[in-house]
Amino acid sequence: MEAKQSFEVIIIGGSYAGLSAGLALGRALRKVLIIDRGKPCNRYTPHSHNFVTHDGEEPAVIAEKAKAQVLAYPTVQFKEDLAVKASKQENHFEIECATGNIFRAKKLLFATGVKDLMPEIPGFANCWGKSIIHCPYCHGYEVKEAKTGIFAAGDAAMHYAQLISNWTADLSIYSNGPSGLKPDQLALLKKHQIPVIEKEIAAFDEEQGQLKRILFRDGTTQSIEAIYSKPSFEQHCPLPASLACLLNEQGLLEVDFMQRTTQPHIYACGDSASPFRAVSYAVASGSIAGAVINNDLIEEEF
Repeated sequence: MEAKQSFEVIIIGGSYAGLSAGLALGRALRKVLIIDRGKPCNRYTPHSHNFVTHDGEEPAVIAEKAKAQVLAYPTVQFKEDLAVKASKQENHFEIECATGNIFRAKKLLFATGVKDLMPEIPGFANCWGKSIIHCPYCHGYEVKEAKTGIFAAGDAAMHYAQLISNWTADLSIYSNGPSGLKPDQLALLKKHQIPVIEKEIAAFDEEQGQLKRILFRDGTTQSIEAIYSKPSFEQHCPLPASLACLLNEQGLLEVDFMQRTTQPHIYACGDSASPFRAVSYAVASGSIAGAVINNDLIEEEF
């Protein structure tokens, strides 16, 4: 076990948001530790889109390039580890890692993301991020005009139907049971020739993550090329809750427009604090968080 090391800022989560914050803080000459175990939520996605200068690039390539640039600043360190315990002391925080190492800092930034909770339907998890996707801005162009499904019910299905109709006219809703759609919504969908299939789904037939068919419990099948779905999620890291940081009604860390959580000296950025799950937004929120943390430190020290 290493002796306790002290930093001005500890960033938990070293993907796009955390690295972006680390870059801002490194350029501000702050002593920073980034802790990350190397499992970003988009690791199943082959290509990242809608991020200028990186459109179509592999997510891991973007992250490795970012990490190299951040670590070029000598005041920033990176530890491949898992933060498992956090405590507030009199004038600092202590973070304990799975390896037993304990680190101290004046400020904490959580860039820990969220964990998607996959439905227990065979084939779904294998296709996630490849042909079962959540965001048309991230992936829609690649499946434009394809035979596309929406795996959702109620208002979520209706919203997706309106949105995705911009990318394809060959669109159907698969609600896996009662659709929960209101009469006026059903009438609008009928007008736009978007069928609603309420049959229960047994499995998604796929090959190496590429959808082929939907298999229904009644024995029928439906060919399909892409599906939009937004699974439920939970916070990837329990440490903000252990420090009494509040969640909003969406289950995201509650932050103000400066990325400050509800607890003093604790900040959050990226997917853990925003519904906009895109690399570009994660980078932007991390940059804001880094600048705000540096400014808060200056105000305390000056």
